[in-house]
Amino acid sequence: MSVNHGTNPLKTAVEGQVLIMERTFNAPRTLVYQAFSQPEHLSRWWGPKGWETEIRQFDFQAGGVWFYCMKCMDKNQGDFYGQESCGKAVYQEILAPEKIVYKDYFTDEEGNEMEGMPEMLVTLEFAEYEGATKVIIRTQFATEETLQQVKDMGVVEGFSSQMERLDDLLEQLQ
Repeated sequence: MSVNHGTNPLKTAVEGQVLIMERTFNAPRTLVYQAFSQPEHLSRWWGPKGWETEIRQFDFQAGGVWFYCMKCMDKNQGDFYGQESCGKAVYQEILAPEKIVYKDYFTDEEGNEMEGMPEMLVTLEFAEYEGATKVIIRTQFATEETLQQVKDMGVVEGFSSQMERLDDLLEQLQ
């Protein structure tokens, strides 16, 4: 796994069509799980730094939908300032507080899936690890090319940034 610099880096690896990211949080597993499963927490950390997330639909159960839109509010982010990016997750499996599986889609502001953008199958695992919680994210793509397309869009850098935001939230909640 490659490691980003920082006090608690996001570790990443690619195995064929699967992007694996993991990070450890100094918080109990139940609290970390709640940060991913409760909209009032998700809206506070989901998205890169400088972006705000509006949750437009949230039904946390197998078959349920989480639809959200993020907007760049940071003028220092140049061309990204004012841009909006929306996504939709359709939950496949939920095993509290151990695992969340969902299909992830890029959408327009109405929640319609965008043609030409990859569909992803995301598996989140929450493991107790040396008094902390390790979150392992496995994102499966249809092809290695679509995985590379999303990597080229900055998914690792963006996810690393939002993991830092999650870390800050978890500190506040404890």
